[in-house]
Amino acid sequence: MKRQYFGTDGVRGPYGGPVINEAFAERLGVAAARFVSRQTHTGEQRVLLGRDTRASGQSLLHAVSSGLASVGVESAVLGVVPTPAVAAALVRERAALGVMITASHNPAGDNGIKFFSRGGIKLSDQQEAEIERLLPGEQPPVLYSRSRHVDGLRSYMENVKQLLPANALDGWKIVLDTANGATCMTSPIVLRALGAEVVTLGDAPDGYNINAGVGSEHPEKLAAKVVETGARLGIAHDGDGDRCILCDELGGVLDGDEILTILALHALKQGVLPVRTLVVTVQSNLGVDAALREAGGRVLRTSVGDRYVIERMLLEGAMLGGESSGHIICSEISPTGDGLVAALKVIGVMLETGQPLSRLRRCLKKYPQASINLRVREKKELALLPHLPMAIQSLESEMGGYGRVLVRFSGTEAKLRLLVEGPTEALVKAGLARLEAVARTDLEVL
Repeated sequence: MKRQYFGTDGVRGPYGGPVINEAFAERLGVAAARFVSRQTHTGEQRVLLGRDTRASGQSLLHAVSSGLASVGVESAVLGVVPTPAVAAALVRERAALGVMITASHNPAGDNGIKFFSRGGIKLSDQQEAEIERLLPGEQPPVLYSRSRHVDGLRSYMENVKQLLPANALDGWKIVLDTANGATCMTSPIVLRALGAEVVTLGDAPDGYNINAGVGSEHPEKLAAKVVETGARLGIAHDGDGDRCILCDELGGVLDGDEILTILALHALKQGVLPVRTLVVTVQSNLGVDAALREAGGRVLRTSVGDRYVIERMLLEGAMLGGESSGHIICSEISPTGDGLVAALKVIGVMLETGQPLSRLRRCLKKYPQASINLRVREKKELALLPHLPMAIQSLESEMGGYGRVLVRFSGTEAKLRLLVEGPTEALVKAGLARLEAVARTDLEVL
């Protein structure tokens, strides 16, 4: 379903731009209130609001709250919290809707607005389109609100801490990179409460340094610090805490595919992977499919976006899914991606097996893969480009069913994402170079 403002994960863009500004945020609050009123004619209509550490977050949150209040819908402010804490609070508080002000892994100059429905599930395409239809016309912002504050952290941390036994991490040294984001207030507290010695990176947010050279998008400092300190592992989140990237004790970085494969294979061995199924996106490496198939499981794929993964998990009765970017959904614990939950689940496997992360990660033998992101001036219809569709078809034909090509525009940024995966590294690299050259002729690349 075509949407004008919503992308892969909410509404997102540069703060102060045509979409992410206080006036539009208030209009979106009005539309969200109308949506809630239509969905819940009686009963709880309260909306929960959270944000990450971006300097623009507070005024955008206030604007959304103002829009909600103008239609008579009360909001409760959770403050600076990880995105999964908003989802958890929705379940706990039985609220009608959750709003997270965040641009996730994007730079500090961007911001965005994510929505969660009852039960902590992200809105469907249809629901987002409905909110767009309910947007009021252009109007000057009023910027008043009617809200109260609710503790969004204590219960979340207490619940997550129960994933491991008390003092399970005594004697463990862990390097933790919180991206100068929302998990600064949660992950180190939980890990230390479990007994770990925590060495922190990216733990001094100032409103402008979120994701700046740290976090899941920049794991280099994490890897170096793990080796330097002799830590058992490293954990990196993104700005709003719904992603997790790990680093083993040797300094090797594990992406979401490796995390998912470790968790899925361990669950299969224990007989506790529901419907013996792991759900991933088209972005995940084909080696994931091979590893699960060999262990008697199966892999299902969706479009890129963790909410599509969650929708398929609900449809199939699966409980584990995610993305190579590090969105990991363990739905028996959290209705959405949770970087801290994912890290603790992997640590649980390490504790149960007695194996270091460098050994556990060997369960995934990745197919050669190469990718590049090209920043473009304009996102055009891929099928209508003069040369790129034919180049994609030609490369896929050459690989003869032993690889794949994935070309798509980012749902949250003006970027063209190119990925080639195949039987040999030489073929993959050459294929990607060809696609990049063609893309540069079809599009204005910045």
